[in-house]
Parts: sequence; structure tokens; C-alpha cells
Amino acid sequence: MAAGRYDIVCEQGATFIRELTWTDATEQPVNLTGYSARMHVRQTIKSATTVIELTTANGRVVLYPTTGKIVMTLTAEQTAALPTKPCVYDLELVSGSGVVTRLIEGSFTVKPEVTR
Repeated sequence: MAAGRYDIVCEQGATFIRELTWTDATEQPVNLTGYSARMHVRQTIKSATTVIELTTANGRVVLYPTTGKIVMTLTAEQTAALPTKPCVYDLELVSGSGVVTRLIEGSFTVKPEVTR
């Protein structure tokens, strides 16, 4: 399965929440029991450093196993610190047996904040 394309716009200084549900070919939710998730935002694909990292380990990604729901969250303080340069990202799900699935990928654009 090829990763889906989803371009994200994140508003600087605002709480960021994105929810999606991973479904199979029959539109049934994938059971996420035993899975972890990781998402890196980088200025370019080749950038050695991350702008920000969202993972199940750091609590910025929460998985709801029986519903296939994935929730990515950043606080207003975290988005306020993000650069307003074009970035890229991908979201990978890792099964308990180590199988990695790149679920979505795309651009990650931070829209500058006016009110500070």
C-alpha cells in the first residue's frame, strides 16, 4: 500500500489537532493493538534534523486500537515555536512485530501567527 498524500496546514500559536482513521480495503478500521506511531517534520526530506517529532512515546500521537483512530496533537506553545518555512512530514505506524507502514505523507506548512 502506498502512503496517502495529505498536506497539513498548522497555525502557529494555536493548538494543533488532527484525527484520522486507518481503514482496510473494505473500509473497516485497522486494529492498532500493539502498534506505535512516529511522525517527523523536517525542512526537507534530506534534512538531518527534525523541526518537531510526534510519537506515541512522547504523547503527541495517541492511538485508539479498536477504532483505528490516530490523533496527532501539539500545544499552542509548541506550534508557536515552529518555523514558518515550508516543511515535509510522514506518519509511520509500527506493528508489534516491527512491520512499518508509511500511512500518510505530504507538506507541513506553518501559517504565521499575528496575535502574540
